[in-house]
Amino acid sequence: MPEVAPTVSFTVIAREIRCKWSADNDKASLVAAQAVLAANLDALKADGRTVKRVVCGGCLDFKIITSSSADDYGAFEAGGHGGEAAIMAELSAIDGITAVENQTYTFTDM
Repeated sequence: MPEVAPTVSFTVIAREIRCKWSADNDKASLVAAQAVLAANLDALKADGRTVKRVVCGGCLDFKIITSSSADDYGAFEAGGHGGEAAIMAELSAIDGITAVENQTYTFTDM
């Protein structure tokens, strides 16, 4: 099991794409962001990866979290994180979507 530091090990590496959406126009930007996720879901889930979507109605977050085993992450990264650059470009082009970012982190069940 890989370690970040002694006693801080992990089994999963996740890649998160996140943005803020607007409640304007009946939450049209949220609906459009969901459509981007739906159109790219198969590529994100390839090779047994897991995808979770997080939506917060209070702070207007939309997050796509794609995770893989630590052993398989290198291939995911080398392959462009399942089309992440295109997904981020599509999200950025949506009126009402702001603060499009990504982040890699680890997690493990405790």
